[in-house]
Amino acid sequence: MRTGNQKKTGNKVFGGAESAKLLHKNMDFTAAEQYKLLRANLSFTLPEEKKCFVIGITSSIRGEGKSTTAINLSYVLAEAGKKVLLVDGDMRIPSIAKKMDIDRTPGLTNLIISGEYEDMEAYKSGELDRWYIVPAGDLPPNPSELLGSRKMERFLKAMSERFDYIIIDLPPVNIVSDAFSVARHLDGMLLVVREDYTTKKELDSCVTQLKLSNVKVLGCVMNVIKTENKNYGKYRKYKRYYKKYGYDYGYQQSSESESEQGNER
Repeated sequence: MRTGNQKKTGNKVFGGAESAKLLHKNMDFTAAEQYKLLRANLSFTLPEEKKCFVIGITSSIRGEGKSTTAINLSYVLAEAGKKVLLVDGDMRIPSIAKKMDIDRTPGLTNLIISGEYEDMEAYKSGELDRWYIVPAGDLPPNPSELLGSRKMERFLKAMSERFDYIIIDLPPVNIVSDAFSVARHLDGMLLVVREDYTTKKELDSCVTQLKLSNVKVLGCVMNVIKTENKNYGKYRKYKRYYKKYGYDYGYQQSSESESEQGNER
């Protein structure tokens, strides 16, 4: 149970009914199973010998569902018995704290500036014993520099000794450079793409920037797929697009409704 940051919502992390719908266990069967598929495919992609994997979650633009993906990927990993740390690395427009109904501070900024993170029990979630959540913290004037700093590197190194997975929610690639600042500390990046929302031009710009920055793209999460479209026509178009650029593809086909994703970062 979160002792310091969690708002008084009983034994739940989510406080509101709308927020609760975003959590894996409360989704409809199709969406919930796709997060499990994402977990399985991720385990096949990453090397077995490494103790902890640090994975960034980003998108081309705002509103594609990267934060919800980060929350639910970390959740299903913890559900499978892994010790998981979810970190809100979006220090400009953070959303993890709001979605999880917890206080935004203290959080990542406070931890890496102070260097005091020996005791992480205050960040344990109220849902799963092995699921820890670090919100963004106080908003800094230099988020990109802070994410790429030695202090951030030391924080991730220390956390890597304690966790099996560290999932970092990062700002969209086409808007700010923050994701590239921390990229050298990552084992890979997942790119979230929302159907009928992201344009080919935006996606092309995002992929190009990731390639030029030598970011290891683990794959693409196709989000807000319309379940009535049994053939997933546009899904196939994106699949051909990613094959063109040589990236692995096709982790998730989420069927979450647009009303649930409307304010997603």
